[in-house]
Amino acid sequence: MLTIILLALVAVAIIWCFVYFFILDEKKDMFYFLRTQEKRISSDWPHVKTSLFREGLQHVVFHHHELQAVYEEIHKKIIGMDVFINAIILNMLCGGHMLIEGVPGLAKTKTVHTFSEIMGMEFKRIQFTPDMLPADIIWVEIYDSVSKSFEAKIGPIMANIILADEINRATPKVQSALLEAMQEQQVTIWWKSFALPEPFFVLATQNPLEQEGTYPLPEAQIDRFLFKILVTYPSVHEEKKILDEMEHDWDIQIQKVITHKGFALLKEQIQEVTISDQVKWYITRLIDATRTAPQLLYGASPRWSIGIMVASKALAFCEWKNYVTHDDVQKVALAVLRHRVVVSYEAKMEWLEVDDILIKLFEGIALA
Repeated sequence: MLTIILLALVAVAIIWCFVYFFILDEKKDMFYFLRTQEKRISSDWPHVKTSLFREGLQHVVFHHHELQAVYEEIHKKIIGMDVFINAIILNMLCGGHMLIEGVPGLAKTKTVHTFSEIMGMEFKRIQFTPDMLPADIIWVEIYDSVSKSFEAKIGPIMANIILADEINRATPKVQSALLEAMQEQQVTIWWKSFALPEPFFVLATQNPLEQEGTYPLPEAQIDRFLFKILVTYPSVHEEKKILDEMEHDWDIQIQKVITHKGFALLKEQIQEVTISDQVKWYITRLIDATRTAPQLLYGASPRWSIGIMVASKALAFCEWKNYVTHDDVQKVALAVLRHRVVVSYEAKMEWLEVDDILIKLFEGIALA
């Protein structure tokens, strides 16, 4: 009799547990965590702080002596422009190319030229125009009166730093002439290939004004730029300082503070910076979010997962860390992604900016 009573009590307890866990309160279901783990990962932190996304490369502390020397030397001639200068340093440490957008008169050319002097690199500026031909960039044939034949000569592409000024003024055919140079660091003339100098960087500018007579960059080419940096107006205090400095700008002497060998050694040390699986998963979630966002027609490709990882490792290295954090990823994310995603027509009609779309998207992505 006692045994029957005990079995009945056990049966009642089991039925009560079943009703409690599976019917009365789903959230107390013993299997609830396993079923909803993916959902909880993205909802436990519904609003990630977006300040680092917005500040981006505004605040980078260069702890390495050589990089700090470069930063201080360029500021002898350039007032402000911290985001632009920091991006140039990081871009070159990554071995990438950079797209620069800003109105005329913001000292973009002067900044790049000054940087080449500090690094001891050969600098060439190419002004793109609608009547330009690919031969004007890559090579030109010169007639030799002695041999009575044409001889091919490499054009202005043969330099360490190429400033492609107003690149969207030229036709897509001319813009595409840079593709092989940017990707393979070589140019091919007829059947022969010529290696470009090492290192080789393309820094291209775009004017957001006066869009008549401009051509959008081909997707294959824009995909080769690691960063897109927006150069904005200086503050009132910075502009006053610019006026003061102009009175004795001719007296400022720029010194070469780093050698090619020293710069190459710095790039090699970046490979020693580690990145955890947790941070890698965070990068992949950021990229994947761009592919399903209704405000974006096209999201970022895996190349930009690699781009964020490489750039965040370079940033961690500059700040004397041997590992990458979520903060490093957030600081470089917009610079790497803003030019690769395509905003939908509906979002354009609502005057939504790509940076605002991405930041709103990223604030819902969990850190872990």
